[in-house]
Amino acid sequence: MHVEYLSHWSGELGQEMPLNRYGHDGMPVVVFPSSGGSHNEYADFGMIEVSKDFIEQGKVQFFTLASYDHESWLNEWKSPHDKARAHEAYERYVINEAIPFIKHKTWRNEPMMTTGCSMGAYHALNALLKHPDVFQKVIALSGVYDARFFTGDFGDDALVYHNSPADYIWQLNDGWFIDRIRAADIIVCTGLGAWEHDGLPSYYKVKEAFEQKQLGGWFDEWGEDVAHDWDWWRIQMPYFLRHLFP
Repeated sequence: MHVEYLSHWSGELGQEMPLNRYGHDGMPVVVFPSSGGSHNEYADFGMIEVSKDFIEQGKVQFFTLASYDHESWLNEWKSPHDKARAHEAYERYVINEAIPFIKHKTWRNEPMMTTGCSMGAYHALNALLKHPDVFQKVIALSGVYDARFFTGDFGDDALVYHNSPADYIWQLNDGWFIDRIRAADIIVCTGLGAWEHDGLPSYYKVKEAFEQKQLGGWFDEWGEDVAHDWDWWRIQMPYFLRHLFP
């Protein structure tokens, strides 16, 4: 398998940002790590290994990003607004810097796929919903999609609201966004077992909004034995990849 350990300077964040590439060809898959995770996490927990058949066949190539969560949603001393400001800076890094960097490395200009587990799933789904011209596929595993989980009650703060999919998806009526979201391949999965319950209320809220707005998407609930854990994500990822890249 082709592997590259890369890094580039982010003007948006004012720091060097590492990322790894796994694969030589195929659709680029932008991987967001779990809470505060590194660019090495996805491989360290075996997710690249379980996806290697798709990588080696040239169907996909993974680009694993570093997180910025400890400056944004996981920062304990910042206000909800300042957490959202830091998240927006990270989002600008992804869209304005990481995506062009990946396009330059791959010589591919078409929309990409994104994925993540736990908090990475939040980032992945949020990224596609806000930028459906950049991403056309997502596999979000065991995410929490309500910003209140990170901020508590954020009142009428618009910046937090617009990064809380369980809230803003209900008010999404712009035809440009609606058409592109309907055309995307969206997979949102959760288990019903240990440590999954924090994410279930927002999972069902987003699912209901998708159904009422007829946005499509595959919302898949696995059983009460399925925990919020890498053991299950290593099973789920190749299962869903087989559906997207048969």
